[in-house]
Amino acid sequence: MNKLANTLDLSTIEKFLKNIDNINSDLIEGLYLSKSKSYMKIIGLPYKIKQGVITPDYIKGVLKETHLFKNIMLVPKLHVIKGSPKSDIVVWVDIWDSQSSSLAKNTINHHFNVGQFVTTICSTNMNSGILQCKNCWK
Repeated sequence: MNKLANTLDLSTIEKFLKNIDNINSDLIEGLYLSKSKSYMKIIGLPYKIKQGVITPDYIKGVLKETHLFKNIMLVPKLHVIKGSPKSDIVVWVDIWDSQSSSLAKNTINHHFNVGQFVTTICSTNMNSGILQCKNCWK
């Protein structure tokens, strides 16, 4: 096979298998392509908002409600980092993505609101100790 499978191919195979009479369709698990992690960071959030200090759980709730993250599976642990007393925070987000990083590519450099604040999604590498965006720590 010279051509890589795509999600449409997997959906066709899954439908075919579930329609075979002598196979219990409840035992067929969903098919999926192999995944990799993509690394992003969200900038532009203050340390405190009306609801209090921003926590990873608060950010996770906001991301679940944001249209940009509608079909994206977050890696369980988010990191909220505050560099100095006068700086905004940076939220490091890891997501499960396709091998081509298509989900991350569709969200990078997009903006969304958290209350009255406009945030930006930036690309980064897996080493969260290295600043990747020149606008992060002004």
